[in-house]
Amino acid sequence: MLLAVAFWEVVLALHIIAVVFAFGATLAYPVLLGAVTKADTRALPALYRALHAISQRVIMPGLAAIVVFGVYLASHLDLWHTFFVQWGLGVSIVIGGVEGAFLSRRERRLVEVADRDVAAAAGDGPVTFSAEHDSLVRTIGAVGALMDLLVLLTIYFMATRT
Repeated sequence: MLLAVAFWEVVLALHIIAVVFAFGATLAYPVLLGAVTKADTRALPALYRALHAISQRVIMPGLAAIVVFGVYLASHLDLWHTFFVQWGLGVSIVIGGVEGAFLSRRERRLVEVADRDVAAAAGDGPVTFSAEHDSLVRTIGAVGALMDLLVLLTIYFMATRT
């Protein structure tokens, strides 16, 4: 049996894979942060480093692939006039800008602050995180949750071709 697949269908699959690759892990961040915070607060700086690495090495390249595949699909299928394409492109620009100009700096600062707070704790005693740490966690968490919501809304709009 010969499986006939059009090239645009392969690109569509790659577009969907890129979305899962880029943003799938972000939906688990609250679980990761909660589990590590409960198990060992001294491990938080390492987790923050890992989350920042995901932003740089997974989210941003994945976002670039999403845009490239999406531009091809919108052009090939003549969908530039549709809301879901315009919305998706707008959200991609917003997420790229927020990641690059806002979150990246705060994530780096969070690693520094967490390292400092852990180093300031006596021996193996409990870590008391600073107000700056807590503020950065709240800010990054709130912005991250908003971006996750934008991604989920975009998936909905794309799936329903709204």
